[in-house]
Amino acid sequence: MDPVDVRPSDAVVATRRRRRGASAAKSAPAPSVLGPRLRALRLGRGLSLRELAARLEISASSVSQIETGKLQPSVRTLYALASEFGVTVDEVLFDQALPAEGRPARTTGSSRVPAEPGLAVQRAAGRPAITLDSGVTWERLMLWADEDVEFIEATYAPGGASGPDDTLVHHSGHEFGYVLSGNLRVVVGSDAFVLAPGDSITFPSSTPHRLSNVGSEMARAIWVVRGRRGGHPGHEAP
Repeated sequence: MDPVDVRPSDAVVATRRRRRGASAAKSAPAPSVLGPRLRALRLGRGLSLRELAARLEISASSVSQIETGKLQPSVRTLYALASEFGVTVDEVLFDQALPAEGRPARTTGSSRVPAEPGLAVQRAAGRPAITLDSGVTWERLMLWADEDVEFIEATYAPGGASGPDDTLVHHSGHEFGYVLSGNLRVVVGSDAFVLAPGDSITFPSSTPHRLSNVGSEMARAIWVVRGRRGGHPGHEAP
């Protein structure tokens, strides 16, 4: 019996090549705008590198490297920066300009605030994302920027964590989390939980907490923080 030719057709080969190219393009890192945004916030508040570093309890060199894009902040440092500048993490990470489909800002007194969307769709391909230090990636799930709500998908690589070992963070707001895959360890005050797919958790953000991936596979979770802007700036707790 003659052997059967199972080689893919030219059309199939071309399709596979296009898919590989599209996948590579999607995974390629985009130029970071986080550093320039943080520098603009610092200068807008009249702070020097040394002054900001002292308040964050990190080195001036680390602040400089974050601003120049040579170093990505950890989740802990990112929350500390947002608290110091009096903004939300969403404002620090992502561009706040409304897309063409969004409604224009409304005026309240002398200030302009984002208008609530009647209907908005966030396509997966256009979802803003950033990879932070210590193996954590955040993707914004909400097209419309809400000052009171942060809505993200968080991915923790094996061993990834929101901060160094035994370092917890607390800030304004209330958190809601739902694990999609993997195992996520959540420490809230003196309590510790390992969440599996389908598990959820909620807790006041003012309670010192830490998130980490204790498993051998990627951990993905949907995370919502409400009221992040309110109250006093947060501080890291030992």
